[in-house]
Amino acid sequence: MPLESHNVPQAQLTPLNGQHLMKVSIGTPPVDIYGAVDTASNLVWTPCVPCYDNCFKQIHPLFDPKKSSTYSEISCHSEKCHQVWYEGRCSPQNSCIYSTGYTSGLSHGVLAKEKATITSSSGQAVSFDIAFGCGHNTTFASNVQATIGLGSGPLSFVSQIGGKRFSYCLLPYGTEYTNPSITSKISFSNGSEVVGDGVVSTPFVAGDGYFVTLEGISVGDTYVSFNSSGKASKGNMCIDSGSPMFALPPDFYDRLEVEVKKQISIDPIKDDPNLGTRLCYRTKITNENGPILTVHFEGADVELKPIQTFNQPLKEYEYYCFGITNTANTDLAYVGDHYQGIYGNYVQANFLIGFDFETRMVSFKPTDCTKL
Repeated sequence: MPLESHNVPQAQLTPLNGQHLMKVSIGTPPVDIYGAVDTASNLVWTPCVPCYDNCFKQIHPLFDPKKSSTYSEISCHSEKCHQVWYEGRCSPQNSCIYSTGYTSGLSHGVLAKEKATITSSSGQAVSFDIAFGCGHNTTFASNVQATIGLGSGPLSFVSQIGGKRFSYCLLPYGTEYTNPSITSKISFSNGSEVVGDGVVSTPFVAGDGYFVTLEGISVGDTYVSFNSSGKASKGNMCIDSGSPMFALPPDFYDRLEVEVKKQISIDPIKDDPNLGTRLCYRTKITNENGPILTVHFEGADVELKPIQTFNQPLKEYEYYCFGITNTANTDLAYVGDHYQGIYGNYVQANFLIGFDFETRMVSFKPTDCTKL
């Protein structure tokens, strides 16, 4: 990872249940929070004391703003309050009330200013003042709810610390079970560039997230176009580190699945109620018996080996299922008005992926993320 520059801000990433948690310390004295890195959202937020109503028990302690000497609530009349998704509104005390939503739930609370600290490549701690959401009411049924928004909007973590670029390397799905002590890294600002042999880059189009253009996918040597009737629209895929899935629109997915089945000589499982319509096999799909998929982004070909496109969804069953899904079978069926699919974190694993705000490019470099 090209991080020779002195004092590159960076943080550790730990995989957990399909998310990748970034460690940040907030407050004075500092308290460690672990938030899911999410390139498809902008707000940094964490559950706080007191937590009302739908307060799912958390693995990590809640942040208590009363115990921090650097915590201050942001006025609802400030510019930052108007930058919140749905726009902030006023509490009786004139504090900024935020509300932010995801497919998996909502978070409500107070927008506040606080000191955030992460490590750096030199080992020194680096601190920034950031606006973040102190969540007092959430509807997530999850034991890790904090989120580190890494989108390109003004309230994202990367925008607030003044960086023009960042990069991360995500560990493969299930690493927390096989090698629980292994972590990887996310790096910010100068020194986080993705360079060297094997790097490919594709432009992203404007938006709060990173929307890239997927032109098609090759199964082995057979090309399957994104659109069966014409050119793919610009920015049709959202690169989303906060979602495990690689989800494609129904027409494209169906044509892709037909070709994948053709190139695997083993018979798929049929009529199993546990699997629904998923494409699954009783034999593990490996580099020997499964096809390589080449994802053709605009100007960048990203090669995915079978180990990256097939997984074992239920550890107690010897099922090996195609890891790409159809948006019609997910909570994402509504996304078509804005973009048409999601390039999630499962297939991002074992790539060093960089986002550059100046060049407006996303870069991919095959990397063993367990070795960083």
